[in-house]
Amino acid sequence: MKKKHKYRINPQTLALERIEHDFLFWLRRSGAYILGGLCLGVVFFFVFFMLFPSPREKQLMQQKQAVEAQLQLLDKQVDQMQLVMADLSQRDDNLYRVLFGAEPIPVTVRQGASHKIGYYEELGRMSNSQLAADLTLKTDVLEKEIYVQTNSFNEILEMAKTQEARMANMPAIQPVRNMDLTRVASGWGFRVHPIYHTRKFHYGMDFSAPTGTEVMATGNARVSFVGWKQGYGNTVMLDHGFGYETLYAHLFKPLVRVGQNVKRGDIIALVGNTGMSVGSHLHYEVHLRGNPVDPRNYYFIDLSPEQYDRMVQLSNNFGQTFD
Repeated sequence: MKKKHKYRINPQTLALERIEHDFLFWLRRSGAYILGGLCLGVVFFFVFFMLFPSPREKQLMQQKQAVEAQLQLLDKQVDQMQLVMADLSQRDDNLYRVLFGAEPIPVTVRQGASHKIGYYEELGRMSNSQLAADLTLKTDVLEKEIYVQTNSFNEILEMAKTQEARMANMPAIQPVRNMDLTRVASGWGFRVHPIYHTRKFHYGMDFSAPTGTEVMATGNARVSFVGWKQGYGNTVMLDHGFGYETLYAHLFKPLVRVGQNVKRGDIIALVGNTGMSVGSHLHYEVHLRGNPVDPRNYYFIDLSPEQYDRMVQLSNNFGQTFD
C-alpha cells in the first residue's frame, strides 16, 4: 500500500507543502504511545486483580473463612467450659470444702491477675483481632481456674483420706455429763457480766455444776496449755488439729499435763470456781483457726435433734452469766 503523506498550506505562498517529521517527533510520539500503553496496562492490572481474585487468593479467603468459623466455634466451646467451671467452683466452695471445714478459695486466687496485657494489645492490632484477643483471654483465665480447681480437688482428696481422724478429733460432745440438759447455764452472745453488770459478748458456753464434777475432752487432742489465765482461772486448752482448739476454764483442778494425748471422753479436769467467776461452773469455748465459734454447733454426737433444739433454747438465755 502506498504510504500516505500529510500536507499543510504555506500561509506565505498559499501552496501545499508536505509535512516532514524529524526523528525527535517520532521519538516523542513513540514515547507517548508506550506511556499510554503502560498506564492502560497498569489500570487494567489493578482493576482485574481487584475484581477478580487469583486462585491463590481464593484459596486463602476460603482458609480465612474456615479459621474464623473455627474460632467462633471454639469461643462458644470455651463459654460452655467456663459455665461448667463456674459450677464446679461453686460446688467446691459451698459443698465440698464446707463438708471438710476448709475455707472457700477467693475469686482473686481462682482467676488470678493476667500478666499478658501487652500480648492482648498486640492481638488487638491483628486481623480478627477482637475475636482472637477475647478467646486468648478466656483460655488464659480458664487455664488458671482449672489449675486452681485441680489443686483444690487434690486438697479435698487428702482431707477425705484423713476424714476418719478429723471426725475423731473434732469437738463433738458436751464437756460435762448433761444428757438431761439441766446444766446448761448460758450460751454464745451478748450477756450481762456478773461482776461489771454491763453487756459483754460471751465467747463460749457455761455449764453449771458442783465443784469436783468431771470435765471431759470433747475430741481426740493434745494438751497445749495447763495453767492460770487472767479472768479464766485454772484453764486447760486442747489442740485437736485440723484448726480446732477447745478451752476449759474456772477449773478446780486440771488432771492432765502439757503434751499429753487424750481421747474424746477422757477426764481432763474437775469443775471449779476460779478466776473471775461468781459460781461453780465450767466455761467452755471452741476455736476454729484461731477464732472463737459457737460451741452449740459441736454437740452432734451426744444430742438428738430434739435435745439440740432444747439446748438452743436454754443457751439463748440473755440473763447474767457466771463469768
